[in-house]
Amino acid sequence: MNNPEDITIREELEKVEESSLSPFATKSIDTKGRRKDEPQCDIRTVFQRDRDRIIHSKAFRRLKDKTQVFLNPEGDHYRTRLTHTLEVSQIARTIAKALRLNEDLVEAIALGHDLGHTPFGHAGERALNTAIKKCVGEGGDMLAVAPSTSDDIWDVFSINDSLMRFRHNEQSVRVAEVLEREGEGLNLTWEVLDGMRNHQTSMMPSTLEGKIVRLSDKFAYIHHDMDDALRAKILTDADVPAEIGKVLGKTTKERLDKLIHNTIRTSIGKDDILMDDEVMQALLDMRKFMFERVYSNQTVKGEEYKAVALVETLYEYYYEHHDEMPKEYQALMEKGDPVWRVTCDYIATMTDRYAISKYEELFIPKSWKY
Repeated sequence: MNNPEDITIREELEKVEESSLSPFATKSIDTKGRRKDEPQCDIRTVFQRDRDRIIHSKAFRRLKDKTQVFLNPEGDHYRTRLTHTLEVSQIARTIAKALRLNEDLVEAIALGHDLGHTPFGHAGERALNTAIKKCVGEGGDMLAVAPSTSDDIWDVFSINDSLMRFRHNEQSVRVAEVLEREGEGLNLTWEVLDGMRNHQTSMMPSTLEGKIVRLSDKFAYIHHDMDDALRAKILTDADVPAEIGKVLGKTTKERLDKLIHNTIRTSIGKDDILMDDEVMQALLDMRKFMFERVYSNQTVKGEEYKAVALVETLYEYYYEHHDEMPKEYQALMEKGDPVWRVTCDYIATMTDRYAISKYEELFIPKSWKY
């Protein structure tokens, strides 16, 4: 029997998880592990370490200068990709704590879910896919998800480059697995990578914690994008359809509160993360309303075509002049990664500000100095 003095703080935390978390929770001790084995930390569980690695990564810091919805707004209080990420984390942790699920796993997934996002939000993502088609060709079904036929649990995270596409959720995993730490990667656990990869609507994570983040992502952007739209005077609360207001509430605060409480109350004691049908439908209706009135609004998106052209132009340039990319991207190509993929890596890492700077450097004439 181990001497009590030999028990580490991490092992004590793992015992606390065993005794306090729901039987449906993902316990740290039950992780499927990391792609590369490494010694355990004496004070942190595996998911706590993942959270810390993400927070200290360069990709996480860059999120502060990446667009959420409002492109380069004049004002200090509009959301960025970083503040969106923090709001997703807060919402997800609230739900996880109430359901006695693993809050550390939820936090790590939430903080990492958008690491692979492009400059200029989803416009940048669309621009990269357009540029890939222009430079390389169609390359197959851009919407297909390649099935994994291997028994290797890590193969599910491999990007099928034959599809020649860019998806920010897949790129988030690539950032964590390949691009960070000078090509060494963060070596995150399987459960965190699974939640990061599968946070989009069309996908489903393997853990309840990942499912919480998947829903919390939607709660967060619908809430804060409406809040930003109110600040920009694009919408008022009275513009929200009455049938949505009857179910979710008439203010942003009421709507977020309703979504969180309904998820918790519907999911208690169940091996799933659920919502009432009526509330889920109201959420979908609210999302549709936001796409119609905000995400397609010309006041919000009036400058977006410039951002799209900028990203496409940068991609086309570096695809043709890939020898001008930084040395870490040269190293990826030397290892065999295709030029089109590595060009995506470079462009996607850029912040809005850096992308504009590189465009000006390459394409805007400068005054002659003598």
